[in-house]
Amino acid sequence: MDDTRTGQPLWKQRDFSVFWLAQTLSVLGDSFALIALPLLVLEATGSVARMGLLTALGGAALVLSAVFAGAVVDRVDRRKLLIGCDLVRMALYGLIPLVWLAGPQVWLLYVVLPVCEAVGMLFAVGYVTVVRGLVGTERLTEANGRLNATAAAAGVLGPLGAGAVAAWTGPAAAVGVDAASFGVSAACLIAVRIRKLPREGGRHPGVWRDLKVGVAFLYGHPVLRSVTVLLFLFSFLTLGLIDLLIYHVKHDLGRDDGTVGVVMAVGAVGTVAGSLLVARLRRRLGFGPVWTASVVLSGLAVVGLGRADSVPQVALMAAAFLASVAIGGTCSMSLRQEVTPEHLLGRVTSAFWTLQYSAAPIGAAALTWAAEHHGTTPVAAIAGTCCLLIAGAALFTPIRGAGREHGRTTTDLTPAPATATPAPPPAQAAPPPPGTPS
Repeated sequence: MDDTRTGQPLWKQRDFSVFWLAQTLSVLGDSFALIALPLLVLEATGSVARMGLLTALGGAALVLSAVFAGAVVDRVDRRKLLIGCDLVRMALYGLIPLVWLAGPQVWLLYVVLPVCEAVGMLFAVGYVTVVRGLVGTERLTEANGRLNATAAAAGVLGPLGAGAVAAWTGPAAAVGVDAASFGVSAACLIAVRIRKLPREGGRHPGVWRDLKVGVAFLYGHPVLRSVTVLLFLFSFLTLGLIDLLIYHVKHDLGRDDGTVGVVMAVGAVGTVAGSLLVARLRRRLGFGPVWTASVVLSGLAVVGLGRADSVPQVALMAAAFLASVAIGGTCSMSLRQEVTPEHLLGRVTSAFWTLQYSAAPIGAAALTWAAEHHGTTPVAAIAGTCCLLIAGAALFTPIRGAGREHGRTTTDLTPAPATATPAPPPAQAAPPPPGTPS
């Protein structure tokens, strides 16, 4: 990208700084909902399985929306799309505390959350495609790390505030804070100038064709193909982990909503640490070792979470897990942004997330159902051990040989031609091994 701004420190680039602020404020409120929505379900039903069902419905909405999200993002004004997504979520989440004034209405959560998750997927795909246009390819890992770090810093305060608000006035009020945060984020995005994407000529081929374009690009890229398969398995095992953590603190340890907020705040410190370290680790060690090590740390943290019998131990395991997710997620997202032609970036991101989350809702429902019937310790042990097996499988894929500069392998990681319909992968390409963070 030919832009003199890319030579400036990121904090001096006005549009990136405003975008950075918008995302930090949005995550500050989002961390309220991360705790408040499960607490609303647990308060009304007392069931971790019902919490898992809500998470599963939200995950299913993510999968369905991911099918067409890339096609939408690649064809509309991305700035207007991001603003519209924020305003829709502000309105929908704002309904919850208003309706709760008349008493708990759990059914509303099962309606609002899937819709907001679908809109959130549109926002997330648009978010990924915008960052490269703001900072350039060379600074993607740094920019993503900073975005994640400051968002996580806000996430330290968010859970503390959510726990305090939930303990004082109830979880519904915490959801209202989340709604307000989307309004502030939209106001910030109005002030951001985002470089417009060159349009493709000709007739649009359709949603399924667009998804196939994204899948074909992923299949043709050795490292992305392997990461996609392993992340599919990782997401199946971990989507319901926050529900499991909240249930463990509330049910197994007998603590209150405020304690849940403290535990999640400590966990967010792990996200801050991982996000600040990821650029340096990747430059020094390379994509493959860093990504694989992040999955190993995730597995060990999940096992430890199930065995933790005190709040400090749970908080430590949460911090370790979220740090590993931040490191692995930033690495894989930066790699996709770096090697994907810009006019395909929305569709490739959409295809990646469609495949990533396609089985995760089932995993979330199964994980929480098993925890309710068999306890958190054996369920966490099985999930964590499987994460370690995923890391082991990565050693037998092209991920192992990923090089040090911008996540490219030492073999051939040249992106596919920048066309709307890339050629199919060569016949001799091996299928992905049977099997993360974003």
